[in-house]
Formats: sequence, C-alpha cells, structure tokens
Amino acid sequence: MQNSNPNFDLIIFDCDGVLVDSEVISCRAHAETLTRHGYPITSEQVLVRFLGVSEREARQMIEREIDRKLPDDFEQQVNAATLKFYEGDLQAIAHVGEAIGAIRLPKCVASSGTPEKIRHGLSCAGLYDQLAPHIFSATQVSRGKPAPDLFLFAAEQMKVQPAQCLVIEDSVPGVTGGRAAGMTVLGFHGGSHCQPGHAEMLHDAGAAMIFDDMRQLPDLIARIGRKAG
Repeated sequence: MQNSNPNFDLIIFDCDGVLVDSEVISCRAHAETLTRHGYPITSEQVLVRFLGVSEREARQMIEREIDRKLPDDFEQQVNAATLKFYEGDLQAIAHVGEAIGAIRLPKCVASSGTPEKIRHGLSCAGLYDQLAPHIFSATQVSRGKPAPDLFLFAAEQMKVQPAQCLVIEDSVPGVTGGRAAGMTVLGFHGGSHCQPGHAEMLHDAGAAMIFDDMRQLPDLIARIGRKAG
C-alpha cells in the first residue's frame, strides 16, 4: 500500500485511455457520425487528429475546415453512438482498479468527455464508485485540453495548489494542458490505441515519466515524489 507522498496532494486521472480503454471505441463512433454527415474519415484518422481534444473543439476544427455547420445535436449523436458501443465493448485499463486502490492520496478525474459519457464509461468499467463524486468534465470550463483550464478547475474544486497535483495522461493535448497548469504529468501509453512512437510523443510534450502498465503507477508516484523533493 503506497503511503501519502508529501510532494503531491492530489492525483488527477484522465478518463479515456487512462482509466477506460475507450479511445478506439470513441474514434469509431466519431468517424461513423462524421462520415454520415458528409465528412468521410476513418477511426484511425480521428485518433491521429483528435486524441485528447474535447468534442466541442474537434467540432469547431471540422466546421472551420468544411466552412459549414454540423447539426446542432452533433455531439449528442456522437455520444449516443459511443454509449451504444460501450455496452458491448468497453473494458477498464488492465490493473487500473488495483492501482487506484493502492494509492493513498486524494484522486479525481478530469476528462475531455461529457459528464454522461464519463459516468457511463466508468460505470461500464466498474470504476465509478472508486472515483465518484470527484469527476470533472471539459464542459465545465471555457477551453478544453490542451488549455490548462480543466486541470486548474479540478485543482480548485479539490482545494489543492496546482504545483501539488500529479496528472496521469495518455494524450499530447492532455500532457500539454497539465504542464501549462503548472502540474507534474506522467504519460501512460498502455491503451489499445497507442501506436509505436506514442511514448516518445508524450515524453516530448513534457511528461516527467512514461509507463505502459498500471501496476507500475503506485511506485512511480513514490519515485517521482522523491525526485521532486
């Protein structure tokens, strides 16, 4: 059991790709919905372009590119498709439940997803009760990742100074946002969506350490805490 670390007062987990192995599923739902609305794109292309980006900001990028508006309920359509796929396909990241239980520090979730998607994903993966009610969504701030707003909001809600926060992220926008918030970031590259070179991208974006097995996380928190101290 990992003892509290004096250098960190809060662990902030991203959700998709860190707690739940959902990125491939989410990209499939996003790609199918976009293609249906006249923007042909594959799941792989969605992954490359929008990993870690909020649905709102991904939509704005596409609308600027095509110079027209997507339907008003576009995000709801993507979410409906995602939740449908979750029911049969979603799994927790291997060993993450045990890692969460072994970390004796306050924890919260800060995700680019909508509250409904986060809650449903964590529930399907059997993780919701371990992390509720400290779950925060990009819909609660004006700018999603890679801006620091969501991480700063989570720290404020949890009454912790940003410098005492450790973020666990799997995307470059997430790592960038965590670092911009003045937080230390660990980069996780063990999700099914992570391709060769993903670890290096996280490191180059500013992750202090990278890892691909959640069983490593409690010891990594202790190690990076000693390093910071």
